[in-house]
Amino acid sequence: MTKTLMKKQLMELFSFFWQDKKKNQNRTGIRFVLFLLLYIVVLCGTISTISYIVADMLCEPLVMAKMDWLYFAIMGLIGIALGAFGSIFNTYASLYQAKDNELLLAMPVTPSKILAIRLVGVYAMGFMYEILVMIPVLVKYYMVASPGGVTIICSILVTLLLSIFILVLSAVLGFVVALISSSAKHKSLLTVVLSLCFLGAYYYIYGKAAQLLQEIAANPQMAGGFLKGKFSPPYHMGLAAAWDLWALLIFAAMVLVLFAVVCLVLAKSYLKIVTKSKGVTKKEYKEQRTTMNSVEKALLHKEFRRFLGSPNYMLNCGLGIVFMIIAAIFLLWKEDVVLVVMTSIFQRQEGVIALIALAAIAMLTSMNDITAPSVSLEGKTIWLVHVLPISGKQVLMAKLRLHLKLTIIPAAVLVASVLYVLKLSTAYSIAILIITVLFILFMALFGLFVNLHMPNLTWTNEIVPIKQSMGVMIVLFGGWAVVVALAAVYYLIMDFVSSSVFLIGVGVLLLACSILLFQWVRTRGAKVFELL
Repeated sequence: MTKTLMKKQLMELFSFFWQDKKKNQNRTGIRFVLFLLLYIVVLCGTISTISYIVADMLCEPLVMAKMDWLYFAIMGLIGIALGAFGSIFNTYASLYQAKDNELLLAMPVTPSKILAIRLVGVYAMGFMYEILVMIPVLVKYYMVASPGGVTIICSILVTLLLSIFILVLSAVLGFVVALISSSAKHKSLLTVVLSLCFLGAYYYIYGKAAQLLQEIAANPQMAGGFLKGKFSPPYHMGLAAAWDLWALLIFAAMVLVLFAVVCLVLAKSYLKIVTKSKGVTKKEYKEQRTTMNSVEKALLHKEFRRFLGSPNYMLNCGLGIVFMIIAAIFLLWKEDVVLVVMTSIFQRQEGVIALIALAAIAMLTSMNDITAPSVSLEGKTIWLVHVLPISGKQVLMAKLRLHLKLTIIPAAVLVASVLYVLKLSTAYSIAILIITVLFILFMALFGLFVNLHMPNLTWTNEIVPIKQSMGVMIVLFGGWAVVVALAAVYYLIMDFVSSSVFLIGVGVLLLACSILLFQWVRTRGAKVFELL
């Protein structure tokens, strides 16, 4: 039984190799081989190459400074970070949200055995990402330091111990998420908030990484004193990898004790968390009056619930909302700097400044591609819409209104900030406002147009139509391509056409395209939707 369950867990974990979730069918023969090679070359090759570049920056200076332990400590922390990042998203889903949890609990299998099998899957994913970092790290060190056999063995043992620590870290984070999620009422919004916080932290660290590595290479003693003085585990980890047997025993004891404690806590709480009703609270019935909504309001409410109920939908198709708000706050915060830069570079050419501001606004608004996967997200349950006494036009108009409501409001905040900071004339301010609205309308209609031509209703995971759809890629990059194309046109004709005339032309073009797309969506597009 244990062997069968273990095989099932590993096959489920790496099912993306032979299952095409976009087409809901298995990859066989040459398709499987090509996908496997592509995965190895693109993902594994990219991570290992970056790891080798970082190791190349640090290894020789630190080895020459007789601080081999600092090299292993830094690169080990990077391996831990990537391993935890690669497995943390799998931990909560595989440990607590697996679809077959109830089935396995109903079988003669103890919860501790189920937990152990799940943890093996988490370990395999974390270890896979960790070795993509550690193999280049070890290879580079062996090339520079030419260590003896004992040092090689110690460095390999430390790599294995790091994989256990990654499992501990992933299990702890998954446990915390499970505790929060088991009682949270708005899990989707919580997921989005946490994901945005993680994204912000990631970009902050990424922006500081190059500077930090240069400082470490230039002054390794300072970095060594920091790690040695405040973070004892990384210090012992580095010493252990550089052939310090006493440090190896200390580091191994730390990791194994943590592993034992985490396993004990998970074993005692696993069954309770898995069987707890997630986010369900008892409510007393209270009689209240309800009002009848129109079909349009009911359909719009349905689209809002679909959007707010899916973290994947919000994060991938509504991220422009967050960026527009952030951009507006940044402009107000750095008002003086932005104004000086714009006026000094473009020498107070108001028309050029207005065009650049409009292009930046359009780029940010085009990051909202809410309509692009909206038809595909109906999925196999699209028949529920078809059997209702509503037309395809009403359904599509609800999807259009959702996009407009969620994009125009933050765009208005951004436009207001731009106009306040740049102090543009009334004519240019009105032009920017009108063209922004027309561009948002055009992109919303373009998203529906593309999705009706390239629908995918057979998906088994909603991330497929949201993130892995060719239609979504066309809409997202198509919006940026439109902005770039218009900028190129202005560059070619700027000596003959003023910026104000060009803005009028852009407004007329967007209005004409929007009218044509709107008519197509209401007529031909509605018929296409009704036949899906």
